[in-house]
Amino acid sequence: MGGALLAGWREQGFTDVAVVDPAAAGRDDSVLVLDGPERLPDAFAPAAVVLAIKPQAAAEVLPRYAGFAGRAVFVSIMAGQTIAGITARLGAGAAVVRAMPNTPAAIRHGMTVACAGPGVTEADYALSERLLAAVGKVARVHDEGLLDAVTAVSGSGPAYVFLLAEAMEAAAIAQGLPPALARLISRETIAGAGALLAASPQDSAALRRAVTSPGGTTQAALEVLLAGDAWAGTLRRAIAAATERSRALRG
Repeated sequence: MGGALLAGWREQGFTDVAVVDPAAAGRDDSVLVLDGPERLPDAFAPAAVVLAIKPQAAAEVLPRYAGFAGRAVFVSIMAGQTIAGITARLGAGAAVVRAMPNTPAAIRHGMTVACAGPGVTEADYALSERLLAAVGKVARVHDEGLLDAVTAVSGSGPAYVFLLAEAMEAAAIAQGLPPALARLISRETIAGAGALLAASPQDSAALRRAVTSPGGTTQAALEVLLAGDAWAGTLRRAIAAATERSRALRG
């Protein structure tokens, strides 16, 4: 995700960027890449520090950035790490924006939801939003607890769509379609439907009804999917399970 953000910033014209990555030090000629924050030039005064690190590394890594507390806004994309937990490791003066992006950020179609912690000014948040918007849309919530459900819906959501594509492909093959054709039409149908959904002012239920002719093939399929609340009920339980897991992972 850090790489996707960096690529988005380049496309948006952000040039004054430094990357701290022990595994990539010295590998990129277009930006300053260092193996630790201690190597940053003394004159380097970032307006924002984006924390794109593994949650398991937070306890070890975050204190190394405490010197920027009170001088920069911290934007965390670490799953499960709360604003309070991050602030405790950076110092009481840290202004933290916690954000949950998703993997379509890699092609600049990401969905990120952000929550600003205590001490974050509107200017801080505006900068944070601008950085996150380089890879897609950004929405804001004021209740940090909502990020668990956000994680379950948009954070994990791409996997649900990929599972749908996988299941449609397998079902198409079972009906006798060649595997290459089954793969093509399953993927393109999902991609096209998503693009139509994004472009249409109608809600998803209206779009579903528009393609469902009475007594037709779509109705026959939907009667199976909706029988006994099977489709919607399973999805509700899945998102509830992911939400509870997100709560359990809070740090």
